[in-house]
Amino acid sequence: MSGSPPPTGGFARRVGPFQATAINMSQMCGIGPFVTIPLMVAAFGGPQAVIGFVAGAVLALCDGLVWAELGAAMPGSGGSYVYLRQAFQYRTGRLMPFLFVWTAMLFIPLIMSTGVVGFVQYLGYLAPGLGRTQGDLIGLGVIALVVLLLWRGIEHIARLTAVMWTVMIASVVLVIAAAATDFSPHLAFGYPAHAFDLTSDRFWLGFAAGLTIGVYDYLGYNTTAYMGAEIKDPGRTLPRSVIFSILGIMAIYLLLQIGTLGVVDWHRMTDPEDIASTSVASAVLEKTWGTGAADTVTVLILITAFASVFTGLLGGSRVPYDAARDGVFFRPYGKLHPRHRFPMLGLATMGVITAIGFLIGRHTDLATLIQLLTTVMVLVQALAQIVALTVLRRRRPTLHRPYRMWLYPLPALVAFVGWCVIYGYADKNSPGRHPIEWSLAWVALGCAAFFVWARLERVWPFGPKEISEEYTTTGRDPDTEPVAG
Repeated sequence: MSGSPPPTGGFARRVGPFQATAINMSQMCGIGPFVTIPLMVAAFGGPQAVIGFVAGAVLALCDGLVWAELGAAMPGSGGSYVYLRQAFQYRTGRLMPFLFVWTAMLFIPLIMSTGVVGFVQYLGYLAPGLGRTQGDLIGLGVIALVVLLLWRGIEHIARLTAVMWTVMIASVVLVIAAAATDFSPHLAFGYPAHAFDLTSDRFWLGFAAGLTIGVYDYLGYNTTAYMGAEIKDPGRTLPRSVIFSILGIMAIYLLLQIGTLGVVDWHRMTDPEDIASTSVASAVLEKTWGTGAADTVTVLILITAFASVFTGLLGGSRVPYDAARDGVFFRPYGKLHPRHRFPMLGLATMGVITAIGFLIGRHTDLATLIQLLTTVMVLVQALAQIVALTVLRRRRPTLHRPYRMWLYPLPALVAFVGWCVIYGYADKNSPGRHPIEWSLAWVALGCAAFFVWARLERVWPFGPKEISEEYTTTGRDPDTEPVAG
C-alpha cells in the first residue's frame, strides 16, 4: 500500500503519471471481475446486472475525488491515517488513524482471501472432482506459499509483479476477444419482465447488493494516495491517476460483463451446479474457442489470482508498519526482519487473517465475504474520510490544495450516500450473517485496543493532545502546482 521502508533522507519522487495510473489499475483489476459477474447477475436477477458495475464506477469516481483532494494536499506516505490524523487530532487525538489501521488489518486480508476463494473456484474447472476439504487445503497452501515467498524476501519484486500484471491483462483481453467472436445481443440484452421496476423492493435490494459487489471490483483506485511521498508532482499526478484508472477499468469491466452475458445464458450463472456460476470466464472460452483454450485461460486466471494475493499482502503488511513507525499503532508492528528487512508482524498477522477469511468464504459464500469486508471498511475509512475532507476545509482553509474537488460538495455527498446504502442494506443482503453487527463489534474492539495503547504510550486521553499541522501554506511541497478543479 504505502511501499517499502523509506531510504535515508526520505522517499524519492520517481513515479510519474503513466506509472501511477498503471499502479492503480494493477491493484483494481485482479481476480475480482472473474468471480463477481455471476454474483452480480444473481443479485439483479438478469443481464441488467451491468447497472451494478456502472453504479460501482460512479461511487468509486466520487469517492476517488475525495482521495484526490486529500492526497494532493497531503502527499505523504500512509494515505488514510495521515488524512484522518490531520482532520480529527483536534478532538480525538490519534483515535481515528489508530482505528483506520485496526480496520485495515481486517479488510485488507479479507480482500486477499476473496482472491484465494476465486483461485480454488477456477481450479475446480481444471479438476472437476475437487472436494471441499481438498479445496480448503489447497487454498490454505496458497496463502502459506505467498507468506513464505514474502517472508524470505523477494529480489526484483517490481519485475515479478510486472510479469504477473502482463498475465492478468492477457487473461482479460483473451476473455473479451473470445466473447466478441460469438456474441449474441439476444442473450446480453434479453431482460426479464420487471427488470427495471423502480417501485419494487427487489430491485433496490439487488441494486444495493450490486453496488457493493461493483465497488469491491474497483477497490485499488486509491493506491497512489498511499504512495504520495513517491509521486512526481502529486498535485497533478494523484488526481489524474485516480480518475483515469477508474475510467479505464470501467471500460474493461463493461466489455467483460456485456461480452460474457452475450455468450453464456445468465440462467447458467445462477445455477450452483453449473460451472458458469463459479468459473464463468472458463465457460466463455469453452463455448467459443474450445476446451483447450478454456484450460489455458483458466491457468492464466489462476496466476492472476495468485498475483493479486501476493501484491496485496506485500503492500498491506506495510500499513501497520508505517503507522507504528509514525507513532499511531503498536510499536512491535514497526520492527523489520533483521536480514530481509520486511515487516514481520504485519505480514504474519495479515496472513493468518487471510486464511481465516478464506475459510469463512468457503463455508458461507463469496458474496458474504465481500459484504463483511465492505462493511468493516465503510465506517472508519470511507465515511470518516469524507467527513475529514469537510473538517479540513473548514478548520484548515489555508491548507495548500493543488487540487480541489470538482463541483464540491456534490461528489462527496454522492459518495457518502452510496456508502450508506451499502452499509444500510448489508444485513438484508447477507441474512443471518449480521455484517453490520460484526463491523460494529470490530470497531468497538478497536476502541478498546486504542485505550490500551494510549495508556501505554501516554497519549490522549491519558496525556496531552499533540497537534501537528504538518501541511501548511508555508510548507508547500516543491513538486506540487495548483490544478484547477
